Amino acid sequence: MAQPQVDFGAAVMPPPVDIVKVAIEWPGANAQLIEMDQKRPLSSIIREVCDGWSLSGSEQFALRYADGPQLYITEQSRGEIKNGTILRLAISPGRAARQLLERIQSHGIDARLEALKELAKLSADPTFATEFINMEGIGTLARLVESGTHFGEMLAFTLTAFLELMDHSIVSWDLISLSFIKQIAGYVNQPMVDVSILQRSLAILESMVLNSHSLYHRVAQEITVGQLIGHLSNQEIQTYAIALINALFLKAPEDRRQEECTNPLEQHLTEMASTLAQKHLRSIILNHVIRGNRPIKAEMAHQLYVLQVLTFNLLEERMMTKMDPNDQTQRDVIFELRRIAFDGENDPTGTEKRKAMYTKDYKMLGFTNHVNPAMDFTQTPPGMLALDNMLYLAKVHQDTYIRIVLENSSREDKHECPFGRCAIELTRMLCEILQVGELPNEGCNDYHPMFFTHDRAWEEFFCVCIQLLNKTWKEMRATAEDFNKVMQVVREQITRALAMKPSSLDQLKNKLRGLNYSEILRLRQSERMSQDDFQSPPIIELRERIQPEILELIKQQRLNRLCEGSCFRKLGNRRRQEKFWFCRLSLNHKVLHYGDLDESPQGEVPFELLSDKIPVSDIKSVVTGKDCPHMKEKSALKQNKEVLELAFSVLYDPDETLNFVAPNKYEYCIWTDGLCALLGREMGSDLTRSDLDTLISMEMKLRLLDLENITIPEAPPPVPKEPSSYNFTYNYS
Repeated sequence: MAQPQVDFGAAVMPPPVDIVKVAIEWPGANAQLIEMDQKRPLSSIIREVCDGWSLSGSEQFALRYADGPQLYITEQSRGEIKNGTILRLAISPGRAARQLLERIQSHGIDARLEALKELAKLSADPTFATEFINMEGIGTLARLVESGTHFGEMLAFTLTAFLELMDHSIVSWDLISLSFIKQIAGYVNQPMVDVSILQRSLAILESMVLNSHSLYHRVAQEITVGQLIGHLSNQEIQTYAIALINALFLKAPEDRRQEECTNPLEQHLTEMASTLAQKHLRSIILNHVIRGNRPIKAEMAHQLYVLQVLTFNLLEERMMTKMDPNDQTQRDVIFELRRIAFDGENDPTGTEKRKAMYTKDYKMLGFTNHVNPAMDFTQTPPGMLALDNMLYLAKVHQDTYIRIVLENSSREDKHECPFGRCAIELTRMLCEILQVGELPNEGCNDYHPMFFTHDRAWEEFFCVCIQLLNKTWKEMRATAEDFNKVMQVVREQITRALAMKPSSLDQLKNKLRGLNYSEILRLRQSERMSQDDFQSPPIIELRERIQPEILELIKQQRLNRLCEGSCFRKLGNRRRQEKFWFCRLSLNHKVLHYGDLDESPQGEVPFELLSDKIPVSDIKSVVTGKDCPHMKEKSALKQNKEVLELAFSVLYDPDETLNFVAPNKYEYCIWTDGLCALLGREMGSDLTRSDLDTLISMEMKLRLLDLENITIPEAPPPVPKEPSSYNFTYNYS
């Protein structure tokens, strides 16, 4: 009998693309290991699984993930199932919603509490949420809250479930009743309320304000900023309180911010504008948040940044207001500037003499238009804001103002610094640097602690910078022709100082003192040397020889960082209830492991906790920015430049994507570089270019050190013999 021939050289066929191997669990039974055909209807697969455990009524069951958020699997989401995934057979979302709805309306307190606890967890699942909402579940929860009969844990779970359900945007926030709003506002206004209830109440009010124009008006009538300030001293809820303050001001009707207050809502807006600038709010944030005994987390940093932006945006109206040359009140401010500067001089009685003297004084004050300086303030920005700054300096820091004006007006060598022109241009520059009038960026945490240390932080910042400008002008021995050059140096001094995050205005002065003109020149020269150094042909050839070694070094560093892994934030409707996921590369550089986390991790996350994985061999490409699938889907995020710049996606077989939004620019560069290195492509990030320039420059300088008359040994020097005793060591005890 002929033996069958086996071709050991035949290629092993890969498993079909539509087949995934999974394990399915059921309480009290052995798990089933099945090959799930993704082409088969999900109901057919569930029926087969139920038959394996002799369970009838397969239409009453569904599949859920066993790990992580344990979401229900639908025909739309089943494509995300990977080989090796552990699933769980569970009652269907419709059946679960019906049972929970019945239990939360039962008379037994314990049964109701357990039902609400389970509901709070399941409400994050969009499939379950749709079923529960279709059964009028949100109305039921709203009535439970309005009844005022729930307290403690039961109320906290009710509010959590309500917020999770509303966050799916299945129903409109406009359907919420006034009695519900009053009840939620009542929890915020009560002096003794459980922290968990306060957190959820503040989050619900914030979502109302951000998602509904009509609800903004209702919330604004129930909650005052003054009431919210009282919650800032509580570290558990201060982030929620600041977020609601920001939301109320951010969504205030634009056309009503600048009108006279003729109704309660407009009075509320005026109160908010004054509250943002008042000492009480600033001092509480400074003492209980910025200088508190807890480190500031990313969400709090973002809310402080938003508050900073909104506070500076109160200057926008003055920044965009032109001066009316015929308005006597506005002209009187210019007269006041002249009077303070030249108070000791006699005022001539004749009109012509007075006019001639005023023209001379306005020239000494540094205005471009000596005859009618009001014309200098007709350009926006900075508009009237520049005049406000000048008047503040003249009245609050009178000695400094007089010194600057007289010091420059008495010079005859064309090196005088024109105060008026400088103050106007400086105001415009500060508005650009601090982005006055622009909306906050979603992904930005760039707040400056020093702006929370003074009631008139903007004006004091201007006063510090105008003195810097005057000092830099003298250091540069500038003339009128050098005006733009001086302003460029001053901008660089200010931006470099702000990047150091000074904690107070005094620290800012110290930073600026160290950034004098000579230091700026030195820094520029150093940076230029690192870019333009070594241009001779032999040096260029050496650079080309070194570059591959340095690129390989950078590549290894990037891959090592990917092996350590990074935590990424899931984009959602509410920042405070943040959800995280972690991704890291296997040590053999062959697999990307990733999975959801309940909270941001401290240090590395073991591979065992990351349930999903992607073979590197399956990765087809890496796309960034607006080309990312999740940026195309989320139109609101697409408009956000900050988020767009940090987004990237991994495209892998068959047609799947893994979407990322990096926590910062550094992590974005590390991951995009590392993924490109894995695919054998060029690492093209700004960080790679910077690292390459720095390392090549260092390596070349080391190789080109002057070694004249220094003998370099062929072999390393011998290691000295071990000493006979260690009695010479110092005993620190």
